[in-house]
Amino acid sequence: MNAITSLWARLTGILSGVAIESIALFTTRIALAGIFWRSYQTKVEEGTLLSISDVQYIIFENEFAGLPLSPDLAVPLTVYAEFAFPILLFIGLFSRISAAALAVMALVIQLFVFPTWDHFFGWDITVLALAAIIISRGPGLISLDTLLGPITGVKAA
Repeated sequence: MNAITSLWARLTGILSGVAIESIALFTTRIALAGIFWRSYQTKVEEGTLLSISDVQYIIFENEFAGLPLSPDLAVPLTVYAEFAFPILLFIGLFSRISAAALAVMALVIQLFVFPTWDHFFGWDITVLALAAIIISRGPGLISLDTLLGPITGVKAA
């Protein structure tokens, strides 16, 4: 039995090390970024970066009428946030702030656009869990936050 517990201890030591954690945090950042990046892509004209599709204003006005902002403000804010924060998460720059901003977006969507338990326990809880991991643990070693940490004085992980 001692050999099994020793093997288990070594295996869990390897799996809970900084390298594996950094890979997990990188994957978490990519997963969260991917959710919002795909949403961003549906809101802009094909082949452009920030040319917002006119239909988005109609969708926000009719289907997302519960938002406390006018579509003229909500649409560009949403598009720019869904563009910038996933990029920042991917490169690992301002990771905690980016994750927090996307968590706030998810909460706004939950409260004002799709205020149902089905939505919360589907899409929303996933976004909030991914964001919470990044906010609490940081971006990991595979990030610009970590690389720039000695210069900025901000501890990334």
